[in-house]
Amino acid sequence: MAKLGKRLTSAYKTVDNLKAYDLDEAIAVLKAAPKAKFDETVEIVMGLNVDPRQADQMIRGVVGLPNGTGKTVRVAVFAKGPKAEEAKKAGADVVGAEDLMETVLKGTIEFDRCIATPDMMGVVGRLGKVLGPRGLMPNPKLGTVTMDVANAVKAVKAGQVEYRVEAAGQIHAGVGKVSFTEAQIKENILTFAQAVLKAKPASVKGTYLKRVALSTTQGVGVKVSVSNLASLASGN
Repeated sequence: MAKLGKRLTSAYKTVDNLKAYDLDEAIAVLKAAPKAKFDETVEIVMGLNVDPRQADQMIRGVVGLPNGTGKTVRVAVFAKGPKAEEAKKAGADVVGAEDLMETVLKGTIEFDRCIATPDMMGVVGRLGKVLGPRGLMPNPKLGTVTMDVANAVKAVKAGQVEYRVEAAGQIHAGVGKVSFTEAQIKENILTFAQAVLKAKPASVKGTYLKRVALSTTQGVGVKVSVSNLASLASGN
């Protein structure tokens, strides 16, 4: 096992691994822990009682975080003509059609999210084996296949987060930066949690949310009380 550095060793001393903290306390612990030399991302992991192999339990969606993510998101748009111009004016980083397809096929993927107009899906479809495994394929259910490319680009740039349940039944996402205030981090987490809780499939019986943890990019994990988070997210 690799030897822990002084910062991480000190960080572990600030967390009780046996305790599930209320959300406010968990955020305070993360904020008080020794910091890395960069502005770390605050990450949330939610363990769900779902089977992703079942089509109706493959939970995914997008949610706009009220305080943004704190990250610069590079957006690519597949569009032509006036729609391409709209995308550029809205702040898209990469805009193209067949030319962009060829660039991606050559291995150059200089974007974090991908949007396409419906008429371009024939072109984008040829990139399925490249973009699919990276979670970058445009999807009408996620609002990334649309004629309203301007608003789609602005939403992503403003702090829209895409989430998708992993094979182990977990959802993982970045919900802000350590430099955010505790109130901003809390508001982002609750907005994200509300979206995931609302996405509960009708076929899931019993407990839906099994476990929750927060961490920072190079920090320790902090367990969060499931009942406390669920209560706050539901407004109780």
